[in-house]
Amino acid sequence: MKYDDDMKRRLRRVEGQVRGVLKMMEENKNCKDVVSQLSAVRSAIDKTMALVVAVNLEQCILEEQEKGRDTHKVVQEAVELLVKSR
Repeated sequence: MKYDDDMKRRLRRVEGQVRGVLKMMEENKNCKDVVSQLSAVRSAIDKTMALVVAVNLEQCILEEQEKGRDTHKVVQEAVELLVKSR
């Protein structure tokens, strides 16, 4: 699978968010603020994982259809991957 610039940009943003959370912890910031930022990190990672799975799923479905195969198994694997990530 080819990972596009949008996916990489999302992870770079997450990387910056994590550095920000670490800085907040080093500065002994309020727990609520730290947890709020951690929640934002988790949300950004979840959305990136969903994007990666969706793009990969689309590619896999097209490949299976070109070969004249049923796509049910590919879809099921993608769903299981998302469920397992939670």
